[in-house]
Amino acid sequence: MGRRWAARLSLAAGVAALLVLVVFGGLVSLVLMGVGWAGLALSAAGVWWMLTHTGRIRVLAVLLLVAVPLAVLALYAAAGLLWVVLVSLGLWALAVFAGRAALVEDAPPAMPEHPARRAGRPFLIMNPRSGGGKVARFRLAERARALGAEVVVLDPDRPQDVAELAREAVRRGADLLGVAGGDGTQALVAGVAVAHDLPFVVISAGTRNHFALDLGLDRKNPAGCLEALTDGVELRVDLGYLRAGGPEEPEEPEESAEPGTEVVFVNSASFGVYAEVVQSPAYREDKVRTILAMLPDLLAQESGARLSVRGDGPVLDAPQAVLVSNNPYQRGDSAGLGRRERLDTGELGVLGIHVGNAAEAAELLLHGGQQGRGLTETTAREVVVDADAPVIPVGVDGEALTLPTPVRCRLAAGALRVRVPRHRPGVRLGAPPMDWRRVRRLALTMGRAAAGRGPA
Repeated sequence: MGRRWAARLSLAAGVAALLVLVVFGGLVSLVLMGVGWAGLALSAAGVWWMLTHTGRIRVLAVLLLVAVPLAVLALYAAAGLLWVVLVSLGLWALAVFAGRAALVEDAPPAMPEHPARRAGRPFLIMNPRSGGGKVARFRLAERARALGAEVVVLDPDRPQDVAELAREAVRRGADLLGVAGGDGTQALVAGVAVAHDLPFVVISAGTRNHFALDLGLDRKNPAGCLEALTDGVELRVDLGYLRAGGPEEPEEPEESAEPGTEVVFVNSASFGVYAEVVQSPAYREDKVRTILAMLPDLLAQESGARLSVRGDGPVLDAPQAVLVSNNPYQRGDSAGLGRRERLDTGELGVLGIHVGNAAEAAELLLHGGQQGRGLTETTAREVVVDADAPVIPVGVDGEALTLPTPVRCRLAAGALRVRVPRHRPGVRLGAPPMDWRRVRRLALTMGRAAAGRGPA
C-alpha cells in the first residue's frame, strides 16, 4: 500500500471511529469516551505516584492503577456500550497505525560506501557469553579462522583488557580489528582502531546490538557479518568520546597514541536516574526491587547529583535523566529504544527528561513518551554535563562507570572506518509519531508529491 492510500485509510478509520460512537451510542458514548480519557490520565498519574512514593501512598497508587480501568469498563458495560467503545477503539488504533505508516519517509540517502581491500592479518576478539552464547551457537570463531583471521575467545572466568589485547595485536602487525560481543566491548576496540587508523568489523553477537542495527547489519545471523572480511565495503562513521574533568580541549594525541583519559562510546552515555540505579550493588541481584527502592528519592532529586547540561542551545537545568547519543535517534523513538538514520552527521543527540509532578508525568505517558513539557530533545556538536558533585555515575554503552565532573561529550566525525558486508539488510526506519495534519495533507495530495517524490 502506498503512502497516500495509507493516509486515506487512516482518515477513513478515524472518521469511522467517531461515527460508531455517535450512531450507536449518541451523546452518552461521547461522554463515556471522555471518562475513558480521564481514566487514562488518572492511571498515568498513578504510575507517577507509585514511582515517586513509598509506603502507603505507593500502595494506594497501585490500587488506583487497578481500580480505575475496572471502573471505566464497568461504566461502559452498565451503559450497554462496551462493544461500541471497543469497536471505536479498534478503528482508532487502525487509524493511528495507518497514519504512522503513511508518514514513513522514503529511505534517507545511505551512508557513502568506500572500496575496501581485503585485510591480510585480521584480528578478532570474541566474547563467548555475549548474546546468550552466540559465538558458540554460530561457530563464529571457527568460521573466522577459516577466513584467515586470528581469533581470541575471551575466558569468562578470567577478566581481560580487550583494548590491550587489540593494541598488542596491532604491535604484531594486525591490519584490521573486530569484535563479536556487546556494544561496550565494541566501543573499547573501536577506540583502538581509530587511534591506529585501522578498519573495524562489527559482528552482531551481543544481546541488543544497537550499533550493528544502525550499521544495517544482520542481527539474527552474526555469521553473515564475517563476509566483511572477504567481500566488504567501508563506512566512515562518527565515534563518541567522554572526557572526565580536565581542560575543555584534550591535547592532540600522537598518531599511534590512545585518546588519553577519554572514554569511547558507539551508542550513548546516560546520566541521572538510570545511571544511578545501575551503579547500585543490589541492581544485578534484584533489578525490580532496586529500581522501586531508589526511584522515589532520585525522581524527587533528594538523592543523587543535580545535573546541568550545556550544549549548543539553552542550558538544561536539573534534568532527572539525560541521554547523549552518537548521532541523534529517530524522533519519537529515543532513549536507546529506536534507531539512528545515520552515523555520520557529526552531531550528538541530546535527550533530557524532567518531570516535576503527576500532571507532567501523565502528559508524557499519554503521548507515548514522545512529547511533553518535561521532554527536551536537541542536537549539539559538544555537550558538557556538570553536577553539584565531584563524581557522577555514567552508563556508557550499557557499562556502569563513575567519572569526575564535568563530563565533556564530543564526536570524532568520520573517525571510525567500519568494514561491513557488501550485501547486508540495511537500515530500516521505524514509524514516526502521529501527525494528523501531515496525514490529512498527504491523503488529499495527488500525484508525485503524495508519494514523497515531489515538492511538499
